[in-house]
Amino acid sequence: MTTQTNNAKPLGLSLAALSSDDRTSAIARSIESVRRWVEREEYKGYEPFDGMSSRLRPLTFGNWFAERVLLQVFLRCPWHIRPFFGVPKVESTQGMGYFARGYLRMWRLTGDATYRDRAMRCLGWLMHNSSDGYSGLCWGNLFDSSARPFQLPKHAPTVVWTSHIGQAFLDAFEILEDSKYLDVAASICEFILQDLPREKTDRGSCISYVTFKQATLHNSNMLAADILARTARYTRNSEALDVAREAMLYSCSRQLDNGAWYYGEAQTYHWIDNWHTAYNLDSLKSYVEHSGDRSFEDNLARGYRFFVDRFFQESGKPNYYHDREFVVDIQSAAQAIDTLSNFADYDPASLDLARKVADWTIAHMQSREGWFYYRVVRGKAVKIPMMHWGQSTMFCGLTHLLSKLVA
Repeated sequence: MTTQTNNAKPLGLSLAALSSDDRTSAIARSIESVRRWVEREEYKGYEPFDGMSSRLRPLTFGNWFAERVLLQVFLRCPWHIRPFFGVPKVESTQGMGYFARGYLRMWRLTGDATYRDRAMRCLGWLMHNSSDGYSGLCWGNLFDSSARPFQLPKHAPTVVWTSHIGQAFLDAFEILEDSKYLDVAASICEFILQDLPREKTDRGSCISYVTFKQATLHNSNMLAADILARTARYTRNSEALDVAREAMLYSCSRQLDNGAWYYGEAQTYHWIDNWHTAYNLDSLKSYVEHSGDRSFEDNLARGYRFFVDRFFQESGKPNYYHDREFVVDIQSAAQAIDTLSNFADYDPASLDLARKVADWTIAHMQSREGWFYYRVVRGKAVKIPMMHWGQSTMFCGLTHLLSKLVA
C-alpha cells in the first residue's frame, strides 16, 4: 500500500482579509453566517424525507402507500409543520461528511486549527455512528424513510450516503496525512465490493443503491465507481478499479445523445435533474483523474456541456429540471456551486458560473439568521431549515468556491 498524498500547507489567509476582498467578501460572510447557525444548532435539524418520524405515522398502519403519502406531505408542504407534528431534530450522517469537507477547506485557506479540529470531530462522529453488520463501514439515515423503489429503515446504508462520506475521509487523508482516514475509505470499498448487488450486462455492471435489492440508478452507480477509483489510487486495489470501470461503462454507455443521463434506466426514472447530473459529472471527472482511464473523456465533455447549457438562467438561478423553471431546490444550488467549482480546472468559465449561482442563492435563499431556505417555488420561498439538505451542502459548496477564487 502506498500513502503518498497531495497535501498542501494552509494558505494562512485571515477571514477579515477574505471578507474585505471584493472577489470573496459575500461568499466568506455567507460561509461564516451558516457555520455559526449550524454550530448553535449542534448539527441537528430536519430533512425533506423525515416525515415518517412524525406523530402521524401510526395512522398509516404500516401500509407502504400510506407511508409514502405521509412522507410526500412533509416533503412538499410549504409550511414548517415538523415541530407541530413531533418530527425530532437529528444529526445527518451525510451532512457530517459535507461539514467535514467544508471545515477542511477552511483550514487549508486560513490555517486556523479550529476548522481542522471541527473537521476531525465530524469525522470521529461518523466513525462512531456507522451502520452495523456489514463488510465495511457504511452509513444511512438516522430515521425511517420510504422511496419509490423501496422502504429504507433507519440506519440502512445507501451507497450514495456512504460514497459522499468516503470523499470526506479521503480529503482528510490527503490534507491531514493521517492513514486512519485512508483505512476508513478502504473499509468503505469493502462494503461496496462485498455487500452491494451488481446488475451485470453486456455493457458494464451497475452497483446497487442499497444492499437488500438491486436498485439500478446512475448517480449511485457512478458515485460508487468514483470512491472505488479514488481510494485505489492509494491502496492499489485492482478489484476496486475493475469494478469501478465496469460501473462507468454501464452508465456512460447509456448516456443520452444530448449528453444527459436519466435518473435511472427504468421508465419510471426517466427524468433529468440538476444535482444528480452534477453527481454524475463529479464522479466521472474524479474517476478519469484517479484511474488514468481516458476512455470516457468524451462522455465527460458532453455531460458537462449539457449541464452548463441547460440548468442555469442568465441571473445564475439554478433550475431543478433541465426543461422547467418553476422550482429551485437548495440542493440544486449547492451541488451546482460545488460541481462548477470542481470543473474550474476543466473550463475557466465554470468558475464564473459558480460565482453567479452563489450570488443568486445568497441573495434569494439565505435567511438573516444564516441558514438557507429549502426551496423557491414559483417565486415564493419555502422557509424550512433543512440541515443536510441545504446547510451542509451549501457550506461545502461555498467553501469549495472560495478555495478556488483565492487559489
